[in-house]
Amino acid sequence: MQWMTALAHLRRSRSPGVLVTVAQVRGHSPRQAGAKMVVGLDQVWDTVGGGNLEAVAIDAAREMLRAGGTTPELVQVSLSDKAPLQFGVQCCGGEVTVLLDPIPVTGAVAIFGVGHVGLELARILARHDVDLTLVDSRTEQLTDERLAVLADAIAEVHVRHEPLTPERAIADLPPGTHVLVMTHDHAEDLAICDTALRAEGLGSIGLIGSSAKWARFSRTLTSEHGHERSELDRITTPIGRPEIVGKEPAVIALSVAADLVLRMQDGPGPRA
Repeated sequence: MQWMTALAHLRRSRSPGVLVTVAQVRGHSPRQAGAKMVVGLDQVWDTVGGGNLEAVAIDAAREMLRAGGTTPELVQVSLSDKAPLQFGVQCCGGEVTVLLDPIPVTGAVAIFGVGHVGLELARILARHDVDLTLVDSRTEQLTDERLAVLADAIAEVHVRHEPLTPERAIADLPPGTHVLVMTHDHAEDLAICDTALRAEGLGSIGLIGSSAKWARFSRTLTSEHGHERSELDRITTPIGRPEIVGKEPAVIALSVAADLVLRMQDGPGPRA
């Protein structure tokens, strides 16, 4: 697997990695400046030349991953039999500087219901480097014309039409995805909440609506769907930052987006 394909693989699997680039070469070396490889916790893709050079780079990259480093670093390796060696002799005679560039796990968000608030929220989140999944049971909400406002998205946007049940869409979400439930139909919202509670590995679950709506949902989720009261603590409602007030779709979307950014800064894993 080449390094570019490896980066896409890490993104899909939501695994961290380090992009290693030969930044500078003095004298002779196995690869020229610009050669790249990707280092994960358990795998390495492509090569920067093998031998002691590559082993030193892999060791430094994995130490960066274990430490949770987020800042690129430069590492110099002398390819001389007189230089201190860690992983064997490599006597090309040159000196190589490699750049270690950490590739963090990208945040992931799924919006169920691309109505007025959902679309406004998608417009905000599309300006961030996230995996953004938009799900709706209504085809008219997912037309190219309506979603044209996302054409310049930085985010990787996935659009799904799910007219019947949410199981497939939730099963396909990346691990750690933050789920937002805001469809046009309370029955759909309830089904999505039920399915999300049964799913493993999701991030936060947010439900738009009033306290009266949540009271009804709580009763139904426990009495009819068999969830324990403690399980319902995974669902946050109302959603958004309480200090941002207003009922306009753009204001609600801003409030929810602000809360999501804070959640994603805390890391990709589940959070109540």
